[in-house]
Amino acid sequence: MIDTDVDHVEAEALDLTEAQPNLKHHANITVNDWSALDDADVVISSVGKIALQKTNPGTNSRFIEVPHNVKQVKSVAEHLRATKFHGVLIVITNPNDIMVTLYQKLTGYPQNKVIGTGTLLDTARMLNGVGQAFHLDARSVSGYNLGEHGNSQFTAWSNVKILDHPIIPIAEREGVDLEDIEDTSRNNGHFLFQAKGYTNYAIAGAAIRLTETILSDSHSELPVSNLRPGHDVYLSYPAVVGREGILQQADLDLTDAEEAKLAESYKFVSDKYHDIVAHLDEY
Repeated sequence: MIDTDVDHVEAEALDLTEAQPNLKHHANITVNDWSALDDADVVISSVGKIALQKTNPGTNSRFIEVPHNVKQVKSVAEHLRATKFHGVLIVITNPNDIMVTLYQKLTGYPQNKVIGTGTLLDTARMLNGVGQAFHLDARSVSGYNLGEHGNSQFTAWSNVKILDHPIIPIAEREGVDLEDIEDTSRNNGHFLFQAKGYTNYAIAGAAIRLTETILSDSHSELPVSNLRPGHDVYLSYPAVVGREGILQQADLDLTDAEEAKLAESYKFVSDKYHDIVAHLDEY
């Protein structure tokens, strides 16, 4: 565990250590030792300052954290380059697609070994919303939210299924508002922040799932932030993930309207990223 707030990270380590007698598994916890990453399989970047959103309570945007997080990512990338780490870097830091792109550029790590959690979390929120609407466990629903882990994301309803049946005709028949579910999956992070001041369980679940997919080399298809051919910034789209990171990118059959939404989301993220890079020395 690495943090510039020494008191905080040491307290977290102590709290976790004292929890272990009542847990099934043991872990050795190392604090603020960059060299310990030399043989790590996975490093997770969770740097951020979500409290900055308190200064703009009516704004649902992860870009408020940009000035703080760019500075932190630059520092972390420099420290990572000084280690022998050659595993997979998982990025939670927001705005996610931009920060994972920045990490890859600053570290020089292979593109397939730098991955953002992206819409893995938003997809879970969508699956949960669909499950609730149709009185099903969320794991009986399949499909994806695509694009930015942010306001320009969308649900690719043409690929969503419940009990292996396309959702659109079923929703029309039963009067379920899919647009409302999509809005909820896009905005629930903001709702949670306003209600409790941070988000933790759902994003931790997404990070754990991605980490276990890598460590077990399971070759699972996940909607994570990755760099697709012809793109210069990361964006969430399903990819096969395993021990070496991104192994293969999926190819969804999207409608023309969905393809347009994906292109719009990519342009938004790309424009934002290049604006940040143009002023990188100022951070």
